[in-house]
Order: sequence, then C-alpha cells, then structure tokens
Amino acid sequence: MALLNRPVRPAGSAPARPVSRETSSSWPGLGLAAVGVALAWCIHRLLPGIPMLTASVVLGIGAAHLPGLRDTVRGVARPGLSLAGRRLMRIGIVLLGLGLGLEQVLGLGWATVAMVAGVVAATFVGTLWLGRRLGLPGDQPLLIATGYSICGASAIGAVSQVSGSDEEDVAASAALVTLCGTLAIAVLPLLQDPLGLSDVAFGRWVGASVHDVGQVVATAQTAGPGSLGEAVVVKLMRVALLAPLVAAVAFALRARRRGERTASGRRPAPVPLFVAGFLAAVALRATGVLPEAALEWAHTLQELLLATALFGLGSAVDLRSMARTGGRAAVLGLGAWLVVAGVSYAGVLMTV
Repeated sequence: MALLNRPVRPAGSAPARPVSRETSSSWPGLGLAAVGVALAWCIHRLLPGIPMLTASVVLGIGAAHLPGLRDTVRGVARPGLSLAGRRLMRIGIVLLGLGLGLEQVLGLGWATVAMVAGVVAATFVGTLWLGRRLGLPGDQPLLIATGYSICGASAIGAVSQVSGSDEEDVAASAALVTLCGTLAIAVLPLLQDPLGLSDVAFGRWVGASVHDVGQVVATAQTAGPGSLGEAVVVKLMRVALLAPLVAAVAFALRARRRGERTASGRRPAPVPLFVAGFLAAVALRATGVLPEAALEWAHTLQELLLATALFGLGSAVDLRSMARTGGRAAVLGLGAWLVVAGVSYAGVLMTV
C-alpha cells in the first residue's frame, strides 16, 4: 500500500519524559495557544465567513514567523504547542462524534450514502497516488489525501496520531487543505448556475466536496436554508467515515509493525483509543439521553480544543521548507480539488 512506503518509526524510540516535567514545561505554549484561539474567535465573529479553525491555523503559522515571537514559539513554547497538537487534538476528535446524528445520515438514503463513500474512497486513493507520483516528502501525500476526502485539518490530525507523522508534515498539509477549502467558499457558489444545480443538489455537492464543516456551512448558505441543510447532513456522512479510515491506516501500519513491541512490552492497539472514543460518542449521541444543552456545550468545547490543536500545528510550519515543495504541493492541492469536486458532482447528478 502506498501509504506504507515510508520508514516506520519504531514504537518507544523516543524516551518518555516524566509527566510532571512535561506538564510544567507545557504551560507557556498552552498559554500562547489560548491567546491565539481567542484572536481566532474574534476574527470569526468579525468575519463569519472565516471559520475559527481556519483562523487558528493561519495565526499559528503567523506566530511561528513573527519577529520577536518566533524564538518563543520554537523555544520555551514548543512543548506546550506540541502537546496541544497531539493530546488536545485527540480529545477534540472524540467530542466530534457527539455532533454526528446517525438518524440524519441514514435519512439520506442508501444511494446517497454509497455516493458519499465512493467520493471519499476515490478522493483518498487518487490524492495519495498523485502525491506519491509528485514526490512530496514524508507523510504529506497521506495527510493531504485524508484532509481532502474526510473533513480537512481535523482528519489530518486524526490520521497523524496513528501514523506518527512529523509536526511539519502535519502543519504543511493542514495549511494546504485549509487554503483550498477557504477558496471553495468563493468559487463554488459561482458554479451553481453554470453547472445547472438546484439548491438541493448544490447543497449535496458542497457537503460532498468541501473539507471543513465551517467551510461547508459558509459555502452552502449562499443558496439558502434548504441547500444548507442538505450540505450539513452529507458532510456528517463524510465525518462518519473518519473512524473507519483512521482504523484502516492504523491496521495497515500495525501490519508492518507486527512482531515489534512497545517500550512497555505490549503490541499497539488494533484500534487507537481516540477512535474508539469517537465511536462511543457517536453511539452516545444516538441514544438521545444527552440534552440539547449538553450537546451545545460539547460542540463549543470541541471547537476550542480543535482550534487550540490547530494553532499548535500551524506554529510548526516552516514556510522556507514549504517553499521547496510548494509547487508540487500546489499541483497536488489543485489535482485533489478537481478529483473531489468532479467525482462528487457526478455522484450528485446520479442520486438527486
């Protein structure tokens, strides 16, 4: 499988630091991330078309290159920012499951469910293949393929947890997917009439082809509430495929690590704990025992955690190193965009 063409970092290869030391050294970075999230929230409030998660990534990149702040980002704040990009990302992904209404997804009908699954599969495989052909370094082809096919930076963060990807690969991939998703907000509404899409069909196309949930909302609302409702439900279906995709990547990597043991003498879990938590959250939401107020609080916490994690990932971006592969990354981004938009458009025409 193409995603396994890279060397696998042996489990337990990095010595673990004592928890107390890690926690105490993380506060400067976590504090900086909190400030970044607060600024991202303000930007979103002033400019609703810019999702808070998108703003968080951009602000993280800016902090890493701002004179007077970049030394702090790369020095004393690095442990906390890395912690945010790993652990807070996992918690946020678990809470993401509480926003998934299975009754809405199943209400789409099996033809639409099959269409969405086909779009995800075609986008993932096509983007991964193209990224390898272009020679992008590290895990960028795998991460970009995941971001385009599922739900943007959140999916990239989820897969990076099981692939052991370098922070720079994660951040660069998140930045590219975020940029293309943001451009979709402006481009896709202009194509509704030329492509002959009704409001319902346009909503489904947006839900099947745009990456981040916030970007889906910003794009689909231009065609009215009917379009927005269809877009969100189709998008939820794509989010539901996050767990199977992450589990498949974990299984494939585990197959390569067969026979290897972690530092504690145990084999890696067949399904990552945060993926199991995501599925448990979906199941809990499906029971209907949680009141609407609790779901709203969980959604707010999820947004804050993911924004904090994405700020941390953004702060790991080195624009100078990105520039060396910028042309190839741009080609991959454009190619993946054409794949997901084209396949989803064909799927919508067959199911509406």
